[in-house]
Amino acid sequence: MGVALPLESVPNFSEGREQETIDALAKALGRAELLDVHSDVDHNRSVFTLVGEDDLIEALLAGIECARDRIDLRRHGGAHPRIGAADVVPLVPITPEDMPRAQTAARTLAGRVGEELGLPVFLYGELADGRGPAFFRRGGPDELQRRIDAGELAPDFGPTRLHESAGTVLVGARRPLIAFNVNLRGELAAAKEVAALVRESGGGFAGVRALGLDLPSAGLVQVSMNVEDWEAAALHDIVARVEQEALFRGATVVGSELVGLMPAGAAAAAAGAMLRIEGFDSSRILELRLLER
Repeated sequence: MGVALPLESVPNFSEGREQETIDALAKALGRAELLDVHSDVDHNRSVFTLVGEDDLIEALLAGIECARDRIDLRRHGGAHPRIGAADVVPLVPITPEDMPRAQTAARTLAGRVGEELGLPVFLYGELADGRGPAFFRRGGPDELQRRIDAGELAPDFGPTRLHESAGTVLVGARRPLIAFNVNLRGELAAAKEVAALVRESGGGFAGVRALGLDLPSAGLVQVSMNVEDWEAAALHDIVARVEQEALFRGATVVGSELVGLMPAGAAAAAAGAMLRIEGFDSSRILELRLLER
């Protein structure tokens, strides 16, 4: 008999430089179980990973309220696209059969953010015919407000005008994904070309979303990716393709970066491939077998 698992959430906030604000967000989100905090100065973004039951929605509400009160997008600059102080808040089922529970929690959270915090909320992912964050971020906050005013879009909850300083919030339910970056020494144009080749929309890997970004503080460029289906697109294959395409463009891979946590099955697949162990998968991981008892 398996162990009952909580829901996960991985909220992304548009602040990666002011430690006082990052700490305040962590304190607010700590009403649930906070597992990881990943902040990036160049992206100017922090990604928190937390799990919980009934306490999860209360923690996320507190975190979004903190972001609304402390983050001002009018003074924000960073490599990562954004349209909100609390830019994107996904609810994630750890097992596929828990997706309906994640969808219910996401709708409940979205409604309360609109009503109690006065922020416009757009649903995305499983709750919005598969439309992802990029659909809403296109052109930034000003373009999003224009699309609302033109009747092209309407928030699912909350007011129809973006908050002056905090923008909007994207709330969704999605499968576990891997936020994974590969850093290159080379030109930004090379990173953008490689990103275009590895992402699904460019004919690359299924379920991969990718951007080429500049990392001025590190003197590097980056292929920043969300791997939405790690079973269809193995990390070691993605890295190999990035390295191959980067070398062709005069850039070299200097390292990779995991943002937040990753499913054990993805780590097992990568380990099995690199070690050339035939038939190796998550069923051969001791701790995972024990959890399945």
